[in-house]
Amino acid sequence: MGNSLGKLFVVTSFGESHGICVGTIIEGCPAGLPITVEDIQREVDKRKPQTSIAATQRIEEDKVEILSGVFNGITTGAPICLLIWNKDIDSSEYEKMKITPRPGHADYTAFMKYGGFNDFRGGGRFSGRITLTFVTAGAIAKKLLNLRGIEVLAHAVEIGGVKAKPKGFDEIRESVGKNPLKCADAEAIEAMAKAIERAKEEGDSIGGVIEGIALNVPVGLGEPVFDTLEGDLAKALFAIPAVKGVEFGSGFSAAQKKGSENNDVFIIKNDKIVATTNNAGGILGGISNGMPIVVRVAIKPVSSIRKIQETIDIKTGEKVNLLLGGRHDVCIVPRAVVVVEAMIAVTLCDFAMRAELLPRVIK
Repeated sequence: MGNSLGKLFVVTSFGESHGICVGTIIEGCPAGLPITVEDIQREVDKRKPQTSIAATQRIEEDKVEILSGVFNGITTGAPICLLIWNKDIDSSEYEKMKITPRPGHADYTAFMKYGGFNDFRGGGRFSGRITLTFVTAGAIAKKLLNLRGIEVLAHAVEIGGVKAKPKGFDEIRESVGKNPLKCADAEAIEAMAKAIERAKEEGDSIGGVIEGIALNVPVGLGEPVFDTLEGDLAKALFAIPAVKGVEFGSGFSAAQKKGSENNDVFIIKNDKIVATTNNAGGILGGISNGMPIVVRVAIKPVSSIRKIQETIDIKTGEKVNLLLGGRHDVCIVPRAVVVVEAMIAVTLCDFAMRAELLPRVIK
């Protein structure tokens, strides 16, 4: 109920932030795909804190284990189970506030929906730690997409109101992995870091915007009218806990344009039909049009801040002043970049299988 994504490439996520482990079950992965634990670990490591300015002091090893579905380094066609143990856990602060919901968190809604039986420690099922399970699935999806030459990239384009200048795909690919803020604009990185530092000194947090890109996507992915490509991509991206907005191509700015400004003109280039611009973000009528898919997600500020906030005691209804302890990120944008990549890859992989672009057995 709500923990699985996809129709043919099906990803099921399980586990809680302060539980024993978090994990992923992947059904529908073709047999014959070479995959190693190192392939998956490489993606997981991209999500780890890479700057003390922005990130939590919770330091997890996040070592991936493959429990099933892979034999002798090759997928078997059986369900793949991937597991990561939770080790660096301190739930003491959460015990103090299990009936005083934190502003901005899912504490209240989870308590009401599950009658108070939900695991509230560290946010439980609603924690950003659950995105680890997305990243492990994304690692396999990326390898499958590579068989068709499809590449998925993402980068931070805004942090704390500081906007990066547009960069080409080659520069994004080359630059993002070399800096802790996952931004391709060297000039913006310094200002972003200062914004994060200011928020940290104030006991506050900041958000930002991540742009995801998929290259070499063939024409025809998407199943209108209810299983449109952008619809399923948006659903997958909204599963990331901090995402509060999704736009494709020109997005909301299209509302300020005329049709003559927003329409993408088709031409023939190198014997292929392409568009001179990409305001559609690579999708028309819910179907990929062969242009790069471009999607941006708005990441809200982290809700756990070191400022006194008002809340209520759920049992008594009395007002309570809440000052959070525990270990929290100041800005999760850099760590969420690989998560955005993963959710794009998982969705595209599912649609590629629906379009029979990926075989059931890879030979």
